[in-house]
Parts: sequence; structure tokens; C-alpha cells
Amino acid sequence: MKKLSTLLLFIFIGFATNAQQTEEELKKDLKEKKAAISKLQGEAKSIQKKLDALPGWRKGAFGTIGGNISGFNNWFARNAPNSSAANVGITVNGFANLIEEDFFWRNSATVNLAWVKLDDKDDPTDSPDFETATDVFNISSLYGRRLSKTWALSALAEYRTTIIDNFNDPGYLDFGAGATWTPTENLVVVIHPGNYNFVFSSGDTVFESSLGAKIVADYTKKYGDLSVKSNLSLFQSYKTSDLSNWTWTNSFGYTLYKGIGLGFEFGLRKNKQEALSNAIEENAALPVPGATPTFDTVDNKLQSYWLFGMSYAF
Repeated sequence: MKKLSTLLLFIFIGFATNAQQTEEELKKDLKEKKAAISKLQGEAKSIQKKLDALPGWRKGAFGTIGGNISGFNNWFARNAPNSSAANVGITVNGFANLIEEDFFWRNSATVNLAWVKLDDKDDPTDSPDFETATDVFNISSLYGRRLSKTWALSALAEYRTTIIDNFNDPGYLDFGAGATWTPTENLVVVIHPGNYNFVFSSGDTVFESSLGAKIVADYTKKYGDLSVKSNLSLFQSYKTSDLSNWTWTNSFGYTLYKGIGLGFEFGLRKNKQEALSNAIEENAALPVPGATPTFDTVDNKLQSYWLFGMSYAF
């Protein structure tokens, strides 16, 4: 019996030793495979960089959809205890760039739309319809003739307006020429000292066109599954700073599965003409209008919007 126990012990030790060796071999094999994968990934990135540097079209787009709904029934902590609320928003950023050795043609478009609804069931005069919350439309086209690898003589056309409410009222159309700096494939800086800012509006308004300088900085890049786009568009009027304006938008999209992921966008803007126009409309709507606002008295507040939700990368 003692001999049998000793034999079984040696057999167990043998199996344990083989199992241990097998685990070590598997770990070694796994390490070698990971090293091979890392090497292949590096080679693939190198090939992709060479492909990106070739002349031709670069196209892409990504967007974000966000929304939520809520309902209340006899929720007396609220001013409207019987109500429902909902909001939905969508943003799309797209580009189509033709990059050649001696020239480039860069085109981009941004659309951000959002609606909100608050239905007070106890108020028969309350509107159950969705109201516009965010309404942004921007399209631009930049042509450049290269002077060097990073500098080019360029011409820009950029149009900004709203498309749900008051289309082209106001609308801004910039035409200008100057120079463009492209230190990297992803960053474009436009410097146009000769630019005319056409402002379209209906009726007797405060909006006015003027000559000035245009500066645009655009950064677009993909970091793995993260897509990033940042755009600053600034117009400085030579006539008066009251006619100047700037808009800065930022979009982020992170892909989780087959193009679907999370997206976030926010935008900032300063525009004294829009601030004054809005102040005049609010003053006229008062039961007893006060002194008419002017450029000197209007509070040019910082405008902003943001959107968070599901995203889809094309």
C-alpha cells in the first residue's frame, strides 16, 4: 500500500510539472504573439501614413444624436405637476479635401439641430409642439496654391446661417483672400487680411456688411477610435468692432462598436449684431417698451450650446 501511495505521489508530481511547463510555454507563446502583433501594427501605421501622404481625396464624417423624454403625473414638487418633456438633437460634421502636390481644395460642413418640448397638460394654452433649441449650419470651401510645403496663397468662401428658423435671416457669407498655413495634415490656419463679410437680413435691421480680416483655424484628427474636430472662425471688421464676430465649435466622437459610440459637441460665439437684434425684439415685446437698445448699451453675452449622446462615425 505504501509503494502504491508513493507511486501515485510521483504520478501527481509529474502531472503538476507538465502542467506547469505547459502554462509557462503558453505564456511564452502569448508574449511572442503579442510582440509580433505590435510589430505588425507599427508596420500598418507606417503604411497608412504613406497612404495618407499620397495626393487625392480625403473624405469623412461623424455625428452625434442625443435625446431624452420624461413625464410627470401629479408630481406636486413641480410648478407643472402634470406635464411631459422631451428634447432631441443631432449634429453632423463632414469634410471632402482634395490634396495635391501644388494645390489643395478643402471643403467642410457642420450641421447642429436640436428641438425641445414642454407640454403642461393643465395649461390649455401651452403649445405641445417641439420648439427649436439649437440651429447651426456652416459650410466652407478653401482653395490654396502652394508656395511651399506649409504655406499657400488661398481664397475662402464661408457661409453661416440657421436652417429651421429664419433661414438666411441673418446669413453670413465671407469671401476673402490671403495666405494659409498647414504645418501638419490635420491643422489648417487661414489668414486673410482682405475679406468681405456679407450679412443678409430682411426688413429694417441692425445687420450690416463690412470689409475686414478673416482668420480660421481648423483641426481634424482621428486618434484610434476617437474623432476630434475643432474649428474657430473669426471676422474682425475694419469699420467698427461692433460688426466683428467669432464662432468656435468642438466635436468629439468615440467609437465603441462598428461605428456606434458616444459623441459630445459644444460651441461658443460672440456676435454683437445678433445680441442687439435680439435685445430690440425683446424690448418691443415688453408691455411697456423702454429705451431702444443700441450697440453702446447692449450686453453682448457669450452664446453657447452643447450636445451629448450617441454618435456614429462614417
